[in-house]
Formats: sequence, structure tokens, C-alpha cells
Amino acid sequence: MEHTLLQVKGLTVQLSGKTVLNDVSFEVKEGECLAVIGSSGSGKSTLIKVLSGNYFSKGSVKFQAKNGHTPFIISISQQHHFRNLSNTCSFYYQQRFNSIDSEDAVMVNDILKKLCSDEDVLKETLELLGITHICYTRLIQLSNGEHKRFQLAEAILKKADWLLLDSPYIGLDIKARKLLNAIIDKLVVKGIHVLLITDPYTEMPSAITHVAVLEDGKLKDKICRKEFANKRGLLVKKNTFSCFNIKAAEEITPAYDYKEFSVAVEMINTSISYNNKKILDNINWKVSKGECWSVSGHNGSGKSTLLSLITGDNPQAFANEIYLFDRKKGSGESIWDIKQKIGYVSPELHHYFEAGCSCFDVVASGLFDTIGLFKQLSKGQTELVKKWMLLLQINMFEKRLFKQLSNGEQRLVLLVRALVKNPPLLILDEPCQGLDAQVTGKFIALINDICVALKKTLVYVSHYESEIPQCVTYTLKLDHGRIAA
Repeated sequence: MEHTLLQVKGLTVQLSGKTVLNDVSFEVKEGECLAVIGSSGSGKSTLIKVLSGNYFSKGSVKFQAKNGHTPFIISISQQHHFRNLSNTCSFYYQQRFNSIDSEDAVMVNDILKKLCSDEDVLKETLELLGITHICYTRLIQLSNGEHKRFQLAEAILKKADWLLLDSPYIGLDIKARKLLNAIIDKLVVKGIHVLLITDPYTEMPSAITHVAVLEDGKLKDKICRKEFANKRGLLVKKNTFSCFNIKAAEEITPAYDYKEFSVAVEMINTSISYNNKKILDNINWKVSKGECWSVSGHNGSGKSTLLSLITGDNPQAFANEIYLFDRKKGSGESIWDIKQKIGYVSPELHHYFEAGCSCFDVVASGLFDTIGLFKQLSKGQTELVKKWMLLLQINMFEKRLFKQLSNGEQRLVLLVRALVKNPPLLILDEPCQGLDAQVTGKFIALINDICVALKKTLVYVSHYESEIPQCVTYTLKLDHGRIAA
């Protein structure tokens, strides 16, 4: 008789009066490895939080083991939480770009050595995960892919019986996704049980034997992987946006009186280093008004650092020859003068908003380029926020807590935050993270319509060519901090 490893019965969760999970039940038996998939907003992340004991729910969750001991369960979330050397876990957005402040973050080796004093076991774990090279890197400066592998190293050294993986592929390039799948396969062979939460179209590890589809908080029957592959199109609900109302967007007055410019960004022989390690090496790049650029490169190639020089978040910009909106960086403008002209979405941005922040406040904060709303809005500003939320069809989220939305819904709210000023330059760093494939298609079309209709200058970062809007006609590719030939 097959041994049941995980039994879930009647899970029901309500958040802000909305049923997010509705009577979810399933089992995982010995020899099985389950992936729960679903479109944006289906309840996937909520399910992981319930299974890991971080959310209250009706129903029951029971992990079991043959030898009678209570299984040790570790949940690996989309964001990695850690404390710095000052014993605080509150980080601000610009911290990793400030060399003095970033040094308050602990190194990878410091954490892992506390978990394992056996040098051979530690070396074997680092080699298994391919992260020997980041031993002496501070956590705050790891790339998305490096963070995921570091979290897996922690789990292995803590001797986890179960790993609950919440959308682990978000922010990873194609090579990093393949590497993560290979690592998960190795962990399953080593006897670690894995439950994977992901979107319907991401390639799953070979170890996955069964798939269950979560749709609007309800779980469809668990089926074998081969059957799912044959029926994928029938099982997965399609998400759609209505057409973008270009005329309505054109009629919305910009929040500020933006001065004319001919060059949005120009970098001349720009180089950035941290701890004697070069992150950007001799970058020469020019973005003229109205141009739409894609910026690409592997995880850790320097993309985020490059963008931080434009947005004003990196103090090393002052040590380089950089021009923003026809003005040399450091010639008297404030960081707020720069930010006022830019609408920005980043992979990490949503992590920095307080738990009590409403979606309306998140969008409104874009008027002032703050992480949270700290000013009283005028009547005109309130109307402006409402118009943009209605235009992009997120007005139903107005009073909901931002943190209670799905990752994909949060991404839409952050796009509206970037647009609410109607700024001349949009910088969209992996804006489709957390969106399923079909929503991504509509989302890209939406960005394309906005840039064409409103004549935006665009800098767009993505690991995938299929996610780049049609309006993009220029490309910058980074390879280990240099412009690739």
C-alpha cells in the first residue's frame, strides 16, 4: 500500500472578504512529485503560505513520514527575507547600490557556516548548487538566480524533508531556469520531497510526476504529467484584458509640466565597481527621445546596476559622465528632479511597500516617487489616480491591500504607478514577472499601445525575446558588465 506523504482536506481561505482558496483537497503519495499550476490570481501563493503554516485557513494539512518523526518543511518564497549585521530586516530600495550600507548585509559564507561546520559537506552542497563562486558575496547583492540557489543550500544544510517552492523561476533567465530544474531533480533523487507552484507554461523539472490546476481558488483533479501535457490547452483558463482605450489615455493631462529634451540617457565610458569587482565596464550608450530600447543579459550581467544609474538610485553615477534629459548628472539637479520624469517598474519594488498599503496608495505614490504614500492628495491628484486605475482596469483593487493581491495583479498595479505621472521615460525591468503566458501577451500589447500612442521613450528589460513589445527597435545586450558585440 502506497504511503501518503501529504494530505490536504477542505482548505478555505478568505482575505479582505474575498474567498481566495475554496475547499481545496489533494494528496501526495510516496513516489509522487506534485506541481500546482494556475494563472495569475488563481491562489497559488496563498496555497503555499497555508501549507507552510503562514496563513490561517479552514480545513487540514498533514505532512507524514514513514519513520514517525515530524517532517521538517521549508518554504522558499519569491522574496528572500534575511537580517543584516545590525540585526534588522528592514532594507531600503537603494541599499544594495550604496557600498557603505550594503556592507551591513551578511555574506553567503557567514550564514552557511553557521548551519554546517563540516567543510566537506559545505563544499559538496555549494558544488551541487553551482554557487561556490558567491561564497564571499553579500546577500543583498546576489542576483535572483543566486538567491534561489542560496535558499536551496540553506534548506539542504538544515536537512529539510520537504521543499515548498513558490514560483521559483520568476526573474531567472533561460539558462538559470534549466539549471534550477536540474538542481531540483538532484534534490528529489537525494530524498527531499518537493511541491512546486508555478505558471502553466514554464518547463517543469523531470522529477514532477503529477500536476494539479488551481483556478479561481478551486483545485481540479490531480493528473499524471503526460495526461496534463496532452490536455494543457483545455485545463488552463485563459486570461484577457480588454482593449486599451488610447483616446482616453491621450486626454489625461500629465501630472507635471515636463520640459523638452533631445537625449533621455547618455553614458560615456561608464564603469561601476563594488569591492574591487567590476559590475559595469566602460559602457557607452545613448537613448534619444522617443526611442524604445530593450536591455538584455544573463542574471548578474549588470542590468539592474545600469538602470540604477538612470533612476538616481546609485551614488556612483556622480563619478561617471552621465547625461539625463540633456543635463549632466551632478550639475545641480536633485534625485527627485530625475525621478519625476521617469516611470519605473522593477522586480523587487513591490517587496518594499508596507503591509497596510492599499492599491490606491501604491498607485498614488508614483506621483511622488516614494515607496508608500506620505502626502495628502489634492482633488485633482485623486481624480488622476482614479482615471489611470480605471483606464488599466484595476479600479476594483482600489481599496484592497496591495500585499494581498497575487504577484501578477501586483505587477499591474505597479505598471499603473509607473504611468500615473504620464512621464516622458518608462523604465520597465522584467514587468511580466509573475504573469502567466496569456496575460503576458496582453500586457505586452498594452505597453506597446501606451508607448506608441503617448510617444514614450522606453527602456525595457526582459530575458525573453517573446516578451519584448513591437515598438522596441533598439537593443543593448550586456555580458559580464560589458556591451556584447
